[in-house]
Amino acid sequence: MIIQTSRFGDVTITEDQLVTFPRGLVGLPDATGFALLSVAPESPFYWMQSLDDKDLAFLVTDPNVFLKDYDVSIREDTQQDLHLADTKDGRLLVICNRVGEWLTGNLMGPLVINTVARLGQQMVLTEKTWSHRQPLVKVGIGQQTLRAAAA
Repeated sequence: MIIQTSRFGDVTITEDQLVTFPRGLVGLPDATGFALLSVAPESPFYWMQSLDDKDLAFLVTDPNVFLKDYDVSIREDTQQDLHLADTKDGRLLVICNRVGEWLTGNLMGPLVINTVARLGQQMVLTEKTWSHRQPLVKVGIGQQTLRAAAA
């Protein structure tokens, strides 16, 4: 399948890159179809490119690569919505932003993805343990992949 993007041009994707968010994302209820595009082979970052809007893409990453103690309990109703019978089939990602010299992650609104059913849902956490702009990594310390991803 080929998708059109404003950032990357035409991109060929496979079915295993697709994720559907039936409820959309916070603030974007109509944005339901996405493809996860790798930034680079060894990079922990991905672009979550909208299938519906060629101008809509988010940089995402697994927060545990940077924060080993980040732990989110997935509510039972979320597991049911995502048909997530076994949590080992779940994947947790966070949306990233560049804030000054830092790449930050929204740890208050993680994305839970069922890697088998290719369904996702954005959770909204209420506990104040983490931030919606949690620093993950400083940009520009000889990390070309991070600079390219954050641009």
